[in-house]
Amino acid sequence: MSQLHFLDMYGALIAAPSISATVPSLDMSNREVINLLATWCESLGFAVEITELDNNLGKYNLAAKLGTGEGGLMLAGHTDTVPFDDSRWQFDPFKLSEQDNKFYGLGSIDMKGFFAFVLNALQEIDNDTGLANLKQPITILATADEETTMAGAIEIAKQNKLKPARCIIGEPTDMVPVYTHKGHMSTAIRVTGKAGHSSDPDAGLNAIEVMQLVISQLLKLKEDIKNKYSLTDFKIPYPTLNLGHIHGGDNANRICGCCELHIDMRPIPGISIPELQAMLLLAVAPINEQYPNAVAVHDLHEPIPAFSGSTDSSLVKLAEKLSGEKAQAVNYCTEAPFLQQLGCETIVMGPGSIQQAHQPDEFLAMEKIKPSQEMIKKLIVASCF
Repeated sequence: MSQLHFLDMYGALIAAPSISATVPSLDMSNREVINLLATWCESLGFAVEITELDNNLGKYNLAAKLGTGEGGLMLAGHTDTVPFDDSRWQFDPFKLSEQDNKFYGLGSIDMKGFFAFVLNALQEIDNDTGLANLKQPITILATADEETTMAGAIEIAKQNKLKPARCIIGEPTDMVPVYTHKGHMSTAIRVTGKAGHSSDPDAGLNAIEVMQLVISQLLKLKEDIKNKYSLTDFKIPYPTLNLGHIHGGDNANRICGCCELHIDMRPIPGISIPELQAMLLLAVAPINEQYPNAVAVHDLHEPIPAFSGSTDSSLVKLAEKLSGEKAQAVNYCTEAPFLQQLGCETIVMGPGSIQQAHQPDEFLAMEKIKPSQEMIKKLIVASCF
């Protein structure tokens, strides 16, 4: 491991495509990234276990552990990236490119690059004092499909085999600790009407007109949850509901037979996913009474609950001390609510800015490298040595 430079690892991770997408033609396996991490972890003495996801063949999780017993620190991240628009990138997404004191590449901060930081920190600890001197175990967790279904983290939570005392998820936060975040629901609402010729409106049921009633109910729900629930920890302190995509009909002179709306909801801690789902069904219930079975509601993917941590936890206090920053609440979501189910104190904290996530020419600022490396190293030493 000592012969591998930080940037060599970084570049190798960027060069291994691992896109997750709901469009099958864009979706890729993450096995190449997993294999790289497995080789590097084994060279440091970690015991490595690679498992294929039960319901998503070709996608893999990796759990690498150094030390025995329960407790210690788990450093976790996902191995996949979002798709990219080649026309909007000035750099090769699969090559670590340097320009203007920045390193560019798909996954440079969201978030394959985090593993290079972790392995570099472990290598430095090994050179300084030796990894054999650890007092608590260290686990590296690399998951699949965070950018789509979070299936990798969900399986880890269900298996419940890992038992760390602390978990740091290295999403890009500029090394500011995050102790809580909102959840995420993507829901499809489909109205099925009856098609027909536009010259005889009464001969059919216009799905677009029924959808207008649905939207009216959703806008009422949007205001209801905004006024009923609030947590001042968040910059946007209330749950949000966004009407994101709608499609219906096929021609101006036909009665629309089907219309579908996709919405996004972001619950805050204190509102469960089943509660929100029940609110949605209640909102459309009067329309289904008026037009029996016309409105159907289903999740576009597995909903992600809000993550609720405590500012009083020892891990938060340690992260605040080392970073010099107060722990924050954020509006985006991560794997934290699933990995927290393992029973560990959990924070989100990693190198790079969230402003670069999912953006063309994603980059890591060079001046952030050394401070981030030092902070990750200190977090490991304080937790395990």
